[in-house]
Amino acid sequence: MFLAAAIALMVAMMLAIVRAFIGPTLYDRILAVNMFGTKTVLFIAVLGYLMGRPEFLDIALVYALINFITVIGVLRFFEYKRGVSHPEEDA
Repeated sequence: MFLAAAIALMVAMMLAIVRAFIGPTLYDRILAVNMFGTKTVLFIAVLGYLMGRPEFLDIALVYALINFITVIGVLRFFEYKRGVSHPEEDA
């Protein structure tokens, strides 16, 4: 049962990567990368259960925090970048 869940997560991760490459807008791509990170956390947790290694849950939690902070940082970067006017564009 957990093996099927791991395979389904891998398929979802592949679809997220495809969406990240062909996303029509920047925000679609960021959302796809965030989804990939979330699926990775789930995959690490399921893999830890399958292997009988409960310490993988700690690794999954740390990865989730890093994923969250990174996505917020990238969104803030593009928010401030979009708000700045470049002099060469005004001419």
